[in-house]
Amino acid sequence: MENNIRLLINNISVVYSDVIQVLKGVSLTIKKGQIVSLLGSNGAGKTTTLKAISGLLKSENGKVTEGSIEYDGEPVQNSSPEEITRKGIIQVLEGRQEFKYLTVEENLRVGTATRWGKPFKKDLEMVYHYFPALLARKKNLAGYCSGGELQMLVMGRGLMAQPRLLLLDEPSLGLAPLLVKEIFQIIRRVNQELGTTLMLVEQNANMALQIAHYGYVMENGKIVMESDAEDLRENPDVKEFYLGTAASGALKSYKDVKSYKRRKRWL
Repeated sequence: MENNIRLLINNISVVYSDVIQVLKGVSLTIKKGQIVSLLGSNGAGKTTTLKAISGLLKSENGKVTEGSIEYDGEPVQNSSPEEITRKGIIQVLEGRQEFKYLTVEENLRVGTATRWGKPFKKDLEMVYHYFPALLARKKNLAGYCSGGELQMLVMGRGLMAQPRLLLLDEPSLGLAPLLVKEIFQIIRRVNQELGTTLMLVEQNANMALQIAHYGYVMENGKIVMESDAEDLRENPDVKEFYLGTAASGALKSYKDVKSYKRRKRWL
């Protein structure tokens, strides 16, 4: 196996409550130092894919029933969230879930819980460097933060855990366009300056593909297209379905498209 592969998902299926199948033969690869974007409409299975990686399926009575997930060459599918977190895989959940009765800085310090008492002052300085708005609010209760500040807070809390693979779920959701641009610029800087590998689930395909190195498109629990981010930006189907730049404004399903390249399954 190539030593530059951080995460290898091989033909996984995910089932909830032993009856509801959400993912069907999903395969994808993330190399060290990459930003990989997973695109798709609501209900496509993007968040389930992240939870399969981070171990959070267990809390929702879900599990990987087929295939494998390898992180740095070791199998991690169906491991506990605690085990996976200690390996350096950190998920920033959709919805900006803060501890509203703790201060901003106390929220950030929660991110060090898995580090067994190691010093974190430099990490705080690093987070305030990337998110200066948090520095001004560090003694305020997190419950009084704006949506943009909360997104910075949960991302900063994730960085405090010193992730080797950071999973971001819909970081732009509900934010004003200027804030979205700022958040994505910070994601790119974190990748370039810290070397953090990132997997980005995002409905804002235009912004995601501007900062990603590689992208996958998911629909109905399957990967239906993959390519370098630049190629996906220029793909006419992606333009029509996700970037809103086609001449026709009508939305279509990938089931109606005969020309897309299906994901090559590993056997």
